[in-house]
Amino acid sequence: MSDLAIHINLHQKNSIPLDVELDCQAGELLALVGPSGSGKTTVLRSIAGLYQPQNANIICQGEVWQDSAQSIFLATHQRHVGLVFQNYALFPHMTVQENIQQAITHLPKQQRQPEALKLLKKVHLDGLEQQYPTKLSGGQQQRVAVARALARQPKVLLLDEPFSAVDQVTRRKLYRELLVLRQSLAMPMILVTHDLEESSLLADRIALLHKGEILQTGIPEFVAAHPNSATVARLMDQQNLFTAEILAHDKKTNKTHIRWRGMILEANYQPRYKVNERVCWIIQPANILLHRRGRPSNGDRENPLYGQITEYMESNGLANILVQIDQPINIHIAINIALHVAKRNALGRYEKIGISLLAEGIHLMPYQTLRREI
Repeated sequence: MSDLAIHINLHQKNSIPLDVELDCQAGELLALVGPSGSGKTTVLRSIAGLYQPQNANIICQGEVWQDSAQSIFLATHQRHVGLVFQNYALFPHMTVQENIQQAITHLPKQQRQPEALKLLKKVHLDGLEQQYPTKLSGGQQQRVAVARALARQPKVLLLDEPFSAVDQVTRRKLYRELLVLRQSLAMPMILVTHDLEESSLLADRIALLHKGEILQTGIPEFVAAHPNSATVARLMDQQNLFTAEILAHDKKTNKTHIRWRGMILEANYQPRYKVNERVCWIIQPANILLHRRGRPSNGDRENPLYGQITEYMESNGLANILVQIDQPINIHIAINIALHVAKRNALGRYEKIGISLLAEGIHLMPYQTLRREI
């Protein structure tokens, strides 16, 4: 582990169950992702010293903040933590400048005003020094909160759902600002969010938390495409989640064959699963091809399926489509198609279409009972 990183190891069975081990490097943004009640905020509070787990080891940039085995626990004021709360927690009776100066107690009084002005410029709020928080927009308040967190010269920056209180347009703008700002921050940054899109846009890595346990960590796109369990696939909002059984492995063709509802599909070679073993599998909508009407291509022959569109919705340049596959499979598959392609092929509800499941996009996982197959 780098001396500039933060290492978190939290374990307890009583009260709030925790089974968490994480590292975050300097300059890296790690997103803690999970549904409400999964323990995200508890982990953040543990790092900040606002909650003391029964068994923990927290080391930040070489400083031991908690070591239960040696009875070490530093209080919040002893830790160099920058914390941005969900509701920003600004003092309403103080101006923007005063809110920030209040956090610069480590500098002599004569240096606090110029430092506050420098931080305001860094978050693009220069000129609003004498405004009160109630006169600012939600986005501006959030930037004041970030500036105040940075005023403490933290060794780690903790962001607790900082974008949830602003509208979508402002949120997008703040995403861009954070991406620019973080380029100048040489510290670990941990973001708590339940928004998968947000974590994909902002984070270098995500850690998926469920019932207090870290289920998987990795680059967001990799975790989405290669979940290590059906539980992770569900939490990553993978719509095409099914069960099957292993039929054969063919090393020569680099393919694994699975039997799914009476059909045989080809997947990439995944020999860790035994023949006749039951598995779960997913395929992302991006790995499903639409058969072009009247112009078949080679890809159309790869795991071809045919069915009828039962749901059709246009959003953000995409056609989000649900296809009911013909008998004997009798199941729905979600696909996303560029809107111009959907219109060119005159797609709509009740239209009959053909699709192909790319073998390279079929990812296998250990078997779990699914409540239903989509």
